[in-house]
Amino acid sequence: MKLKSSFFYTLREDSKDEDSVSSNLLVKAGMMKKISAGIYMFMPLGLKVKDKIENIIREEMNNSGAQELLMPALIPEEEFIKSGRREAFGKDMFTLKDRYDRPYALGPTHEELFVNAATSKIKSYRDMPFNIYQIQDKFRDEIRPRYGLIRVREFTMKDAYSFDKDKEGLKISYDKMKQAYINMFDRMNINYRIVEADGGVMSDNLSEEFHAITDVGEDTLVLCETCDFASNTEVASVISKDINQEKPKTKEIINTPNVKTIDEVVNFLKVDESKTVKTLVYNVDGEVILCLVKGNRELNEVKLRKLLQADRLEMATEEELKSITDADFGSLGPIGISNKIVIDSEVKQMTNFVVGANKTDYHYINVNLTDFEVCISGDIVTIEEGDICPKCGKNIHFKKGIEIGNIFDLGTKYSENLDLRYADENNQLEYVHMGCYGIGPARCMASIVEQNNDDKGIIWPVAIAPYQVGIILIDDKNNEVANELYDTLNKNGIEALLDDRNERAGVKFNDMDLIGIPIKITIGKKINEGLVELKTRDGKIDMEVPLKEIINKIKEII
Repeated sequence: MKLKSSFFYTLREDSKDEDSVSSNLLVKAGMMKKISAGIYMFMPLGLKVKDKIENIIREEMNNSGAQELLMPALIPEEEFIKSGRREAFGKDMFTLKDRYDRPYALGPTHEELFVNAATSKIKSYRDMPFNIYQIQDKFRDEIRPRYGLIRVREFTMKDAYSFDKDKEGLKISYDKMKQAYINMFDRMNINYRIVEADGGVMSDNLSEEFHAITDVGEDTLVLCETCDFASNTEVASVISKDINQEKPKTKEIINTPNVKTIDEVVNFLKVDESKTVKTLVYNVDGEVILCLVKGNRELNEVKLRKLLQADRLEMATEEELKSITDADFGSLGPIGISNKIVIDSEVKQMTNFVVGANKTDYHYINVNLTDFEVCISGDIVTIEEGDICPKCGKNIHFKKGIEIGNIFDLGTKYSENLDLRYADENNQLEYVHMGCYGIGPARCMASIVEQNNDDKGIIWPVAIAPYQVGIILIDDKNNEVANELYDTLNKNGIEALLDDRNERAGVKFNDMDLIGIPIKITIGKKINEGLVELKTRDGKIDMEVPLKEIINKIKEII
């Protein structure tokens, strides 16, 4: 590309409307432009980067044996109703009606249509396994779009689905996709970790996420300092530390006027926070239940939902609270309550703790598990720094991560809901086992910028840079030399960009650094001696090279 005759621009100032390093740099570099909250257009250079990422994805998917197809973005809403996911998506789904008043949705994901496609092939166990995928736009009405390309309302996704006759076959397909993902992200030069994760509305089975390690991101990752343990905080197991159990005492009710929070309880009763238990009330699939966790812990709704195998879980309303007790929220407790009670594993080990008395301005002290009926117990709290690794017992630390890919074992969830079955060896009908595998190309793009930048701009890895080499022409009298070099590079399969604009040298150097071209060649004063200046964007190479040797030198670098 020759800049003088191309659609190319950069911005001098930082964007005041972007909240991440990557989004600011991509906008400044003229690679993308915001149209509305969570909606961006990709400019020529940005689209080239995105296309290269998608090509890497496509190559590795094809190498794994998957086949590409393309689904419509406009989907009859009844498809999501049949699968039972319409309610789960709620307001996140963009919906509309056609001229005949029939409801449609802009696809947030495409499980339903992939199952629909699979029915055309699957009749017998002999028709599997196979894997089909697409690279296509998705739409989600995010309540708070942010971080540029990381949380948007319209985005491109590579979504793939494998179809197998049994668990063993699905395991093979799953592992094959996992390796393909490793190959992709390695080729993109992303610093990533594979973490255990929650399947959300997608699956209740095995789920793993690929996270780019960054200083910005919506997910907090739990990483062990000693072993290879890596998990999302949503699902990381909390290993209870030894709790000093005292000899049980008899409970006692204490007047605690205007004491509502755990901090206020601690200060008023002069007890350690670890001796308090807070009561949280939830509506779980229409049933109001009480959840007990230590006062210094946070309840983890993902873990609670899985423990109870619930479809819908939300905090109880004020009206639902009143159905349990007339006491203020700060005085809630488990004693004398007929509702189901769920306790965290740590609470199960405690003795002589403090709870609300279900009487406004009163708390019980010296409470024990014999004082109320526990229905179920389990790990329902969020791991915290200071906890220990659930795998090896050593120290953990937290890092921010951007989810760039995920893989799910769907089991038979969708095939059962949508009646996708096959005839086995005994001519008996069985449900198909499915796997789901997603990647966000634009998220990969943002993650790479988050990990590769400096005060001058973006530092693209060679494999996905819009152009591998940038030629800077200082003086128009050397225009012929510059154009010959440009043509020679392209003939040798090296993507070149020529800055032949009528701009000052400083502007050209700044722009080349901002857009992150990996190799920069400057045709300057020493061209009369047959020399050009060669620099790499990462600063590792800065040298003069004879013009006649420049092609071989560039090939050596890339």
